[in-house]
Amino acid sequence: MKKLLVVIDYQNDFVDGSLGFDGAEKLDAPIAERIRQYRADGYDVAFTRDTHYQDYLETQEGKKLPVVHCIKGTKGWEIYGETAKEVREGDEIIDKPTFGSMALGEYAIEGEYDEIELVGLVSNICVMTNAAILKTALPEAIVTVNAALTASHDPDMNRKALDVLEGIQVNVINR
Repeated sequence: MKKLLVVIDYQNDFVDGSLGFDGAEKLDAPIAERIRQYRADGYDVAFTRDTHYQDYLETQEGKKLPVVHCIKGTKGWEIYGETAKEVREGDEIIDKPTFGSMALGEYAIEGEYDEIELVGLVSNICVMTNAAILKTALPEAIVTVNAALTASHDPDMNRKALDVLEGIQVNVINR
């Protein structure tokens, strides 16, 4: 069985930077531990990074969310804390210019994964979008979102996102 852990956008700007929120930092140690568990069991780990450029405010996303964040090469763009220390050479790191990543879906198809678990930020935006892409890319794979290792600045939107994920046959665990 091939398993993959995907750490979605656990970056400084989403934890304690321009789009940071209370509680996001509490996910750091448990996400790092989950990475170590996957590695100890011989499974793969991949990371996504929300990646924008100086023209961010001119993009469609920037016009709807006019908060500059995750500008490539800045501290805010880097993976946060203990989680960053778990990145290893050879890990797939996907820089994505929008919420979801087609490259992540393609990577999962090429890897022929049977099970994929997602953790990271933000539950109702990038986690949800990438879970849907992965479920579409590999419809017979078990795609899981670990609710204990994701969050949103809006707890109500977090609950709703987890409900929607269950509705599209994504497993939601540790709710």
